[in-house]
Amino acid sequence: MPEPKHFITFRDLSLQELGSLIARAAALKAERAAGNFRRDHLAGRPVAMLFSKNSTRTRVSFECAINELGGHAIVINLGDSQWTRGEPLSHTSRVMSRYVSGVVIRHTKEAELVELARWSSVPVINALTDERHPCQVLGDLLTVSERLGPEALREAPVCWIGDGCNMAATWLEAAAVFGFPLRLACPEGYLPDAEILRRAQADNPRVKVCSAPAEAAEGARVVTTDVFASMGFEAERDKRLKDFRGYQVNAGIMAKAAPGAVFLHCLPAHPGEEVTEEVIESPASAVWDEAENRLHVQKALLEYLIPAL
Repeated sequence: MPEPKHFITFRDLSLQELGSLIARAAALKAERAAGNFRRDHLAGRPVAMLFSKNSTRTRVSFECAINELGGHAIVINLGDSQWTRGEPLSHTSRVMSRYVSGVVIRHTKEAELVELARWSSVPVINALTDERHPCQVLGDLLTVSERLGPEALREAPVCWIGDGCNMAATWLEAAAVFGFPLRLACPEGYLPDAEILRRAQADNPRVKVCSAPAEAAEGARVVTTDVFASMGFEAERDKRLKDFRGYQVNAGIMAKAAPGAVFLHCLPAHPGEEVTEEVIESPASAVWDEAENRLHVQKALLEYLIPAL
């Protein structure tokens, strides 16, 4: 049996593979809009979905994707599993591989996903960790392609404002693969992981850290952000609200961006904190298309990683 392909980070797939996934997702989206969304690619096969973090969009979009490909989603709260009672990951992974055709996991520690994938004989997909959120950014890139054209994936300047969280880290890796300009503005002490930033700048000299949000937004065709206190950092919320003053995406920031610029947010949002309600509900906002596109890219990803019988 050939070694499975996993999707833990953007670096697990080539530029050609990622580009093909985005194109396939667009085709699947068009088919679904025309009422043709039932396929038999998974032909009744089960896919495990493991969660140790809360989820709305990820859970619903992946369950829909699995079901629409003809498969069956098995949702497991990791707190109810033997994993959290000390079972070695190598045991969990090898047993799971005997049951299911793929594993989708949303978890805190990415190192544990890597270990799970090391022992797995079926594909493992990162549905969010504290370090990265690759499925979200894959959906974001489909949204950029729809709004600005496929060439934007190589050339459109992207501006990240706010926390150097898992989303910012994944935008860095996407910029390293696709080559688009990326400018980040993060408060002092909140830059993305230093090694991820170093590798991205080594691979793409158009990745830049800016001193202020207005500088990062100047001429950007994509403006994106996330909440100031992501999952796992809720206890720091009051401190972060102070530290992130001046890092809100508002009408003034959007005015610095290029005409026709697109606003993205992975959601859930906290209107009035990292972004204003005015921006979320503006014509520039693509957040609802972006959320929908999680379904289509994940459908394409499952179709690609799990071979048809």
